[in-house]
Amino acid sequence: MKYPHCAQCRDEVTWYSIWFNVFMVVYKVIVSLVTNCAALMADAFHSLADLLASVFTLISLRISDRPPDDKFAYGYGKIQHISSGIVGLILAVGSVFILVDALMSIINRTYAAPENMALVAAVVSTVGNELMFHYQKCVAIENNSPAIMANAWDNRSDAFSSVGMVVGLFFATIMDFPIADPLAAILLSLLVIKIGVELIIEAVDDLMDSSPDVEELEELYKIIRSFPRVVGINYLRARSLGETLYVEADLRVDGRLKVFEGDLILAALKEKLKHSVENIGSMQFFLTPEEASD
Repeated sequence: MKYPHCAQCRDEVTWYSIWFNVFMVVYKVIVSLVTNCAALMADAFHSLADLLASVFTLISLRISDRPPDDKFAYGYGKIQHISSGIVGLILAVGSVFILVDALMSIINRTYAAPENMALVAAVVSTVGNELMFHYQKCVAIENNSPAIMANAWDNRSDAFSSVGMVVGLFFATIMDFPIADPLAAILLSLLVIKIGVELIIEAVDDLMDSSPDVEELEELYKIIRSFPRVVGINYLRARSLGETLYVEADLRVDGRLKVFEGDLILAALKEKLKHSVENIGSMQFFLTPEEASD
């Protein structure tokens, strides 16, 4: 973490997201009713999906903080990946409804130019969601939280939707081209569906214990390989357990080492990794003695 307050931000960010989405739902519903803007009402339902996603994220963070027990010996960290997948599902399904609604309005020619006030609401939604995206993304990166990162992308998707709504409402209200509203909704809903599917795929990969990025493995390899008395590495594995990284490796050492010397090497290596690699959690190392060459 860059700053000491990053951990505090982790505890606060989801509550900020929840209250922000509550405001956006109420605000969009009221303005859509006043201005007779169907697109804004659809976006209000998108914000409602964001609200549900924030609640799922909050619950998953609370559960993931539980310590390991007899039932879950490795802790509850993977609940964050489940939450991330649920957020992706909410985004994808919600956007499908928006897509269908926009298509039907074009087919049935039920679209109409809303009042200018709807355009202002769309701008407010765009700016607010973009600010929430950057805030949550920062917190997610510093705390290595997949659940918060998914929630951040949820806000980014809503910002994208709002941008499309701004463009559509601009042409529909200012340029007197009402069909631009549902056309923009179609394009943005497809983009949000893509984001949702990507979140689901990433969540499934993490639940299936896929390896972390190559850069992370390379960093681990360099630290371990350069550690004193480590002759080589037979294998190195790592997997994500929520916000923490589980590492397993088989290390080659001098066969003349005594047992207590090997224990001291492993203890020192674990301390080195804890101070060098952020968000590293459980570590399991095996030592394979290597015969000294004559």
